[in-house]
Parts: sequence; C-alpha cells; structure tokens
Amino acid sequence: MTDATTPVPPTPAAAGAPAAGERTDVIHDIGFRHYDGPRFGRGWIVRTLLLDTVRGVFGIGRPARSKVMPWALVGILAVPPIVIGLVSLLTGDDEPPISYTQYLSQLQIVFSLFVALAAPYAVSRDLRHGVLPLYLSRPMRRTDYVAARYAGVTIALFAVMALPQTLLMVAALLAELPADDQFVGWAGGLLASLLLAVLLAAVGLAIAAFTPRRGLGVAAIITILTVVTGMSFALSGIALGQDLPDLAVLGGAIDPYRLVDGLAVWFLGVDATIPEFAPTTAGQAGVLAAVYVVAVAFFGGLLLQRYRKAGRL
Repeated sequence: MTDATTPVPPTPAAAGAPAAGERTDVIHDIGFRHYDGPRFGRGWIVRTLLLDTVRGVFGIGRPARSKVMPWALVGILAVPPIVIGLVSLLTGDDEPPISYTQYLSQLQIVFSLFVALAAPYAVSRDLRHGVLPLYLSRPMRRTDYVAARYAGVTIALFAVMALPQTLLMVAALLAELPADDQFVGWAGGLLASLLLAVLLAAVGLAIAAFTPRRGLGVAAIITILTVVTGMSFALSGIALGQDLPDLAVLGGAIDPYRLVDGLAVWFLGVDATIPEFAPTTAGQAGVLAAVYVVAVAFFGGLLLQRYRKAGRL
C-alpha cells in the first residue's frame, strides 16, 4: 500500500499540449477494452453514413413496418411499364405510348410521396433525438454530414426513377421495337431522372431539416410540391390565354417536374409531356437551365446553413 505522503510522478498527459506532428485523432482510454485495429478515417465515415441513408430509405435494417410504404411505391411505379409492354405486344405499335422522360411527369405524385418519406427519415430523426452533435464530433464535419445525407437521398430517388424506365426499355425490346432508339431514349430518361433526383432531394431535405417531427416533414413536402405544381399550371394557362407563350413556358420553372421536362425537351430532343408548354427557343431553355442551377444551389445552401446552426446544439 502506498504512503499518502509519497509524491506521485506526473503522467505524460500532464505535460500539456501535444508536440508538433503528434496525432490528435485518438481513441481515449476510459477504461474499456483497448482498440489497436485500423482507423478508416473521415472518408469511411461519410461512405458509411451514405450507405446507411440509402438502406434506411428503403427500410433495410429497420422494422418490417418501415419497409411497407417505400416498397409499395416501388411496386406502383413498376406496374405501368409491365402494362405498357403488354399493350405494345398486343397492338404492335412502333413505339411505346409514353416516352422515358414523360414517365417522370405522369407519375410525379408517386415520386413526390417517395421523397416526402425519404427526406424526413434522413434528417428529422437525428434532430428529434438530439444526436447530431455526436455525428459532428471529430473527424466528421457538418459538410460531410449534409453531403452524405444529400447523396444518399439522391441515389435512392434516382434508383426508384431508373427502375421503371429500365422495365419500360425491357418491355419495348420484348415487343421488338428498334433497339437503338430504345437505348437512346432510355439513356436520356436516366439523365432526366438524375437531374430530377438532385433537385427533389435538395428541396425535400431543405424542408425536412427545419422540423424534427417526421410527420410534419412529410406533410410539408407533399403540400409544397403539390401547391407549386398547381401554381405552375395556373400561371402557364393564364399566360397562354393572354397570348404570352414565353411566360407560358417559363411558368413551369417553379415546378421541379416541368422544369426538368423542359430541359429534357430542349437538350435531349424528346417529346414534351405538354407540348403547349415546351420551350421552343434557346432563350427559354437558357432561363430554365439557370433556374435549375439556382434552385439546387439555393436549397442546398439552405440545408447547409441549417446544419451550421444545428451543429452547435
């Protein structure tokens, strides 16, 4: 037993700040089992969070009830290509009754429901349970968290858009439609899907990040997307009735689906979902492209700004 008057030698930790070049990303020893394995670092953490986001959006690794809605929506999206394939086989049409890019606008309510489910899952739970400071501790940064969640939701959205388009291409090939035309149309559809997924993910996450309640986030996203779609058609209809074709086209800039459809019409040369509202000049297409870039930057910046404050909780 040590005498109480015996001086205790100073520990290395009492020496003060670490020397130059010494690692500071250490695992502190607080009495648990020591870890001497590899440390994968910041990039691995971001990758893991991204994969966790994608898996969680589809309910993988979560309770069975969490899988019902996302996979039900995937099933709803997969049914029309099967029906279209059967119709093409029976009627012998030269092309499918709907193009790959038109599919995105025709089933926009289903895609809106999916993003309304995905975005609040990705961000609302962390805000509600107050675990965000744990994520944002070293070596992860706020920008890493936002990028991982944003990329995960975008990938999930792109997947649910690309699946029915791929099924539509398979159905067209089984109906012996020209393979070259179908591959070109399918590639254009995937590009439009990527543009739409990037925009919808930014909008959905920016809305969901301002409420820790998942139900409110779902309702807010659905409401906003529905309202802007209605306003878009109303503005275009009024402009067309007043013989203002430029304004009729630009009225679609506030609706993500019409915005991407207009870009696809001009840059990919595909058929418009509503021909009366399709861009016909380079100026109109340029304005739509500028609005797209500004919208992604605005909502992405709004999301990042939200987490600059949330990281200090």
